[in-house]
Amino acid sequence: MFVTTAGRVNEKMIDSAKSVSTQLGIPYVPRRKKSIQQLQSEAQSSCIVTGNERFNLFAYGESDPFYFHPSSAMFRVKRLLDGGTDPLIEAADLKDGESFLDCTLGLASDSIVASCVIGESGNVTGIEGNQYVSFIVKNGLKTWDSGLSALDEAMQRVNVIHREAVAFLKTQPDNSWDCVYFDPMFEESIEESEGIKGLRQFALHGGIGAEEFAEAYRVARKRVVLKDHYKSRRFDLYDFKRTIRKTAKFHFGYIEKN
Repeated sequence: MFVTTAGRVNEKMIDSAKSVSTQLGIPYVPRRKKSIQQLQSEAQSSCIVTGNERFNLFAYGESDPFYFHPSSAMFRVKRLLDGGTDPLIEAADLKDGESFLDCTLGLASDSIVASCVIGESGNVTGIEGNQYVSFIVKNGLKTWDSGLSALDEAMQRVNVIHREAVAFLKTQPDNSWDCVYFDPMFEESIEESEGIKGLRQFALHGGIGAEEFAEAYRVARKRVVLKDHYKSRRFDLYDFKRTIRKTAKFHFGYIEKN
């Protein structure tokens, strides 16, 4: 991995790229009017590109970057503010002031929605195993301006930690989070947004299974929640109570803590 600047470079971008280089311990490569593809070919590496408004994460050989944006959280938060419902919030039974541990942060859309419901007195923390995705999302949550104050405030309240989920769970006391949540990459194909396609290049594909769910159950106070493809075997294999969504390609399931 290396960091460079957008094509129309300025001093602000250079300073930003050098700061990223220091933070992540990766080389800074001056742009020098070369294309991203040329720089990647020379370095044989993926890269982060600093622009005026955002960071782009380019997988090696890919022309479309991963970058932070609220994705589905935008319309979901608006729906909640208008008095509507959200399937994640219903599956997690989240309330104001509670805590939500997202073990598969990704673009953080679900964590943003949870943060909106939990409010200032609650705690939303997202765990991301890829350090570069973690960096992009953590920065984006703090700087994105949606024009909707409730959404911006919800984003800024999400804590981001770079770590493997199961390793983090093992450090947590029993019954320390109201809800522990998993949204693994689907085993079945599904039509995806451009942002999710970009994320898939950097996702960890080791699988979510017995060890993660056992630790999550120990750590949860109320529920362990799973979002997965409607054909997924994980719901039945690990005894999740599924909430059927007839028109949706993905379902939510939960395990109630006794």
